Amino acid sequence: MIPDMIVKDPAAKSFPGTASHPPVEVPPALAKKQFLADAAVHTRDVGHRAFVRKALGGYYASRDLQKARYRDWEQARDAASLAKWSAVNRLDELLPRFVANFESNGGRVHWARDAEEARRIVLDLLRTAKARAVIKSKCMTSEEIHLNQAMEKDGYEVVESDLGEFIQQLRGEPPYHFVFPCMHVRRDEISDLFGRHLGTPPTDSPEELTMIARRHMRRLYVDADVGITGANFLVAETGQISITENEGNARLTAALPRVHIAIAGIEKVVEHLDDLAVLLPMLATAGAGQPMTCYNTLYAGPRRPGECDGPEEMHLVLLDNSRTAILADPEQRDSLHCIRCGACLNVCPIFKNVGGFTYGTTYQGPIGSVITPHLRGLVDWNHLSGASSLCGACTDACPVRIDIHHHLLHNRRNAARTAPGRLEKLGHRLFVFAARRPWLFAAGGAIFRATLGLMKRLRPPLVRDWLATRDLPAAPAASFRSQWRSRR
Repeated sequence: MIPDMIVKDPAAKSFPGTASHPPVEVPPALAKKQFLADAAVHTRDVGHRAFVRKALGGYYASRDLQKARYRDWEQARDAASLAKWSAVNRLDELLPRFVANFESNGGRVHWARDAEEARRIVLDLLRTAKARAVIKSKCMTSEEIHLNQAMEKDGYEVVESDLGEFIQQLRGEPPYHFVFPCMHVRRDEISDLFGRHLGTPPTDSPEELTMIARRHMRRLYVDADVGITGANFLVAETGQISITENEGNARLTAALPRVHIAIAGIEKVVEHLDDLAVLLPMLATAGAGQPMTCYNTLYAGPRRPGECDGPEEMHLVLLDNSRTAILADPEQRDSLHCIRCGACLNVCPIFKNVGGFTYGTTYQGPIGSVITPHLRGLVDWNHLSGASSLCGACTDACPVRIDIHHHLLHNRRNAARTAPGRLEKLGHRLFVFAARRPWLFAAGGAIFRATLGLMKRLRPPLVRDWLATRDLPAAPAASFRSQWRSRR
């Protein structure tokens, strides 16, 4: 029997938890304005910021402990980076090899140029399968293409089986962080949420909250016609997809429904099965501070004769969605090496202050600020590239050595070249004019030092906005040039 919270039935019990995540991307014309407004709100929410920092505090200790257990962490980063570099730079060779091996195992590959085509492919597969119920494990690529909204619009309801994603679905929110989707939610809020939607008694026990969701999910796995998953890696050598998880929900999502649909970007391919020997531990350590993720599974195709479980059909949707455009740019290409571990988000001072929702896009934090302008439009989304202190913590944390903070600079430069604003052009011209005239540059510095105290007291509009969230230190008594002359 299909549960009433899955089947579309006007008389059925209302279950907000099956509602899709609202589209997280805002219209390009409003993206920067919305970002600045949301950032201003979140930076003033000291309680929220403190909670997020506390949630990440345990991650740092665990990550550093696991890094210390490597014989040479930096060499491991080199090996992981080389595995991804080799695969991405030979994508034209490795992708066809993967597809041939995957289809020889009984699976079927579908190529999608963009998000719209990917959604259409999945919906066609659901219609062909005569699906009534869909269950889905964590898959950020599906969030990228807004798959849940498309399925719901077409009459399907989908339930997220990952605990964090399920909580976010009940809340009607997208993931806050692409590894820890509900890291901003407190236990009492989760307890109240389950009480409202699942009718369970209040509890403060993480174990009991987990068991509540697990008991609820068991029935849904069995009744689902189609299971949808992502894929962490695509192994060209064997034609297998690799899925990493901590809950076992992806295994049930892939094994119990009669049709399994996996969705992955084309950059997920690696050449050898041996590459996973370094990539899987690095993903676990950098992403969650674990020596190894609890469940690491390889799927080679649908159920074969004599096997007792597994889907009858297995489909893989390979998504481009501007990835080949990034591949064509040698300067930006290594951003495709990303294994979605989330380490850069965890160390980013901007993410910890403005929060995950402020970015207004599927991929948050430093790596999201690198790739979103390429996926959504360089000029309209370049404000994300500017939302960085360029401290380099993201680059230092990246297990595959993506030069993230320099990519943010590249995006800023490319956007300025593509469509520089009038004020920006005027500002650059004035700076060049002053910088080429030492006397004028020195005079400007002297005027600034002389008027700084007055500006702090009078607080004109621009200075007032700056001081709302920052301190303005006192001006030095003398310029660097004059101090240098006196030292000489």
